[in-house]
Amino acid sequence: MTDRNIEIEAAAFRRLVKHLQERTDVQNIDMMNLSGFCRNCLSRWLREAADDLGDSIDQDTAKERVYGMPYGEWKDKYQTEATPEQLAAMKEGPQH
Repeated sequence: MTDRNIEIEAAAFRRLVKHLQERTDVQNIDMMNLSGFCRNCLSRWLREAADDLGDSIDQDTAKERVYGMPYGEWKDKYQTEATPEQLAAMKEGPQH
């Protein structure tokens, strides 16, 4: 992979993260039910990528990078209670 490809992929990743930070109306459970991943998965992948490259990012820092704020603050501001339908779909849907 060339340095240019890495730059392009990094730019796409930053755009995805920015999009998810702006779409606070989209709940993680809905993302999980539709796609099998959510913001928490993305933050875990970020931490794992750092580990794979010999760097270190703790999970709280990774979540803050993905959410654009501390995770607890995001939950307090934007997370809603899951509906019975969302929970049922989660049990039946794709797993991450």
